[in-house]
Amino acid sequence: MTASDAAPRPQVFIQTNAKQLIGALVSAHSLKRNSAHGDAFDVTIMHHEDHAFFAARQGQLFLRGGDKRVWDNADLQSFTPLRFMPPALMGYRGRAVVIDPDIFAVGDIWELLTRDMQGKAIVCRRRGSANDRNGAYATSVMLLDCAQLSHWRVEENFAELFAFTRDYMDWISLKLEPPSTIGLFEEQWNDFDRLTPATRLLHNTRRRTQPWKTGLPVDYTPAVKRVKLSKPLTWLEPLRRGSERDAGRTYRPHPDRKQEQFFFGLLRECLMSGVVTEDMLREEMRHNHVRHDAFEVLDRTPPLAA
Repeated sequence: MTASDAAPRPQVFIQTNAKQLIGALVSAHSLKRNSAHGDAFDVTIMHHEDHAFFAARQGQLFLRGGDKRVWDNADLQSFTPLRFMPPALMGYRGRAVVIDPDIFAVGDIWELLTRDMQGKAIVCRRRGSANDRNGAYATSVMLLDCAQLSHWRVEENFAELFAFTRDYMDWISLKLEPPSTIGLFEEQWNDFDRLTPATRLLHNTRRRTQPWKTGLPVDYTPAVKRVKLSKPLTWLEPLRRGSERDAGRTYRPHPDRKQEQFFFGLLRECLMSGVVTEDMLREEMRHNHVRHDAFEVLDRTPPLAA
């Protein structure tokens, strides 16, 4: 076997756009900080803005949940198709984990990177409870056997959304994958806004309460309910939801102060190490990507345990 034939080092990929860059940097720091094997894997941040195929589709209609929606690159979660890019970046070889930029390591990610996948191509959790049988999986954290995912071609698959031959919700929920190729890991590896002694990866998945955005104007597109032709009052629902950005809605404080302290404890360490600079943080505040009282929150946040 030559060096070029050897499997690449395990890698964690974090997807982001400019709005969530600080989250992605803090996430990357947490992965290395809380691993006993930080020198055995790489961390790569995938930037939405680096891929021209996103910009080319701005304002175009795509298929989502059976409806036609307008693609907006300025949306908070415009990066989500990048969840399917790691196998190609790995040359369709080796192991990878892909996570959202609002996910932070509490435990050791090496345990996930090296776990027995039992022959599955993908290991993740259900979007709902472990007993949820609607076929939807949470792709915000996935352990991937890249050799089995050579059919993941992000630019081509993304284009199919706009040809109305692929539905975004089916794609993002893994409903297009053979069920036999998907395994389940414990929910603690993608803990939805729950921080307990068992949590391995904390996911601040409720966008409205992400701790680093408290008080900022809401800058994401709320889910649009289906219009019911039998109920005329619902016809205005998409218009109402589309105008909520102008209705004074703001991000709320996270209900669990421990999660706010955990994030800002990690951010403090990023500032101390130079991963994030004060100038960078002030610039992100100016763009309304980070709450305007971030330095005050940092001042009152206790250091994290070593």
